[in-house]
Amino acid sequence: MDVSGILQEHKDRFRSVQVDKLVPVDFDLGHLASFDINLLDPGKLKASQKTRDAYLKEISRDGAQLMINELFSLPTVVDDDSVYAQLPKPQTTLPREKPLPKEKAETRWEKFAKIKGIQTRKHSRMVFDEESGEYKPRFGYKSAKNEEMNQWAIPVPDNADPYEDQYAKLRTEKKERVAKNDRRRQRNAEEAMATERGMKPHEMRKSQLQRALVMSKGSTASLGKFDTKLTGEPKIKGVKRKFDPLVGSADKEKSKNMDILNRVNKGEAKASLLNVRKAQRALGTNKQVQAEMNTKGKKQTKRSRK
Repeated sequence: MDVSGILQEHKDRFRSVQVDKLVPVDFDLGHLASFDINLLDPGKLKASQKTRDAYLKEISRDGAQLMINELFSLPTVVDDDSVYAQLPKPQTTLPREKPLPKEKAETRWEKFAKIKGIQTRKHSRMVFDEESGEYKPRFGYKSAKNEEMNQWAIPVPDNADPYEDQYAKLRTEKKERVAKNDRRRQRNAEEAMATERGMKPHEMRKSQLQRALVMSKGSTASLGKFDTKLTGEPKIKGVKRKFDPLVGSADKEKSKNMDILNRVNKGEAKASLLNVRKAQRALGTNKQVQAEMNTKGKKQTKRSRK
C-alpha cells in the first residue's frame, strides 16, 4: 500500500519550524520583542486584499515562529505546575509612561527613630493563638484583639464600676484608636504636602483656610461684597469691569451705529432696543411702590400729630 500521498498531504498541512530570513532577526527576549528589518514585497502589498492579507499572515507567522524557537532555546525551570523558561535581562531601554514616583516623606515617628537610632523590627502578620490553637492575624479582621469583643463574658477589673458595660467600653476604645490613627495619618499627609511645596505646615493650613474663606463668599447674593469683614481678612480680587476705550477706530464706531440703525429700521421684536412690556411692568411696579410709600408716610404723619 502506497501511503506517500497521505504523508505528503500531512506534511503540507504543518509548516516547518525553520524560517529563513535574508537579514537575521534581532531579539530582546527580556521584553519578548523581535526586530525584523527585512523589506516587505511591495508587489504583494499592492495586490488584491485577499493576496495582501495572506502575505501579512505569513510574515506574522514567521515572526512568531522565530520567537518561539528562541524561547525554547532558553534554560528552563521545572515546577509542580509546569515548565517555565528563564528570560534574560532586557537589553532595550524603554521610556517610562509616567514619571518616577517621589520618595515618600518620613513620618514623625520615623524621624524620631532615625535620630534616636531605633531600628524597627518587621513582625510577621500571623500570630499563633494559644487559646484556639490556630494562627490568627496580628491586627485587623479576625485578629486576637477583635475576638475579645465577641467573647460571651468579659472580666470586670477591680477598680472599675461594676455597673459599667464592658462591651460598650471596648467599642468606644476601639473607635478612639481608629480616630487617633486617622488624625495622625492626615497630619503626616499634610506635613508631607507642605514639605513638597517648601512651606511649613501651619503656613499651608493658613493658605488653605484663606482659600476656603474666599470660596465661601460665593454663597451670598452679593458674593461677599457686603459681608462683615474679619480681622486680617485678605482682599478678594474680583473681576474688573471692562470699558471701551474713549479713542478708538472710526470704522468700529461706524459699524456699531449702522448695526443699531438697521435694527431700528427692521423693527424686529427680538432685536428691539426697548422691551415695552418689561418697561410697563417696571413702571407699574414703581408706581405701586411709590403709592405704598406715600400711604406709609401719611400714616406716620397722622401718628406724629396725635
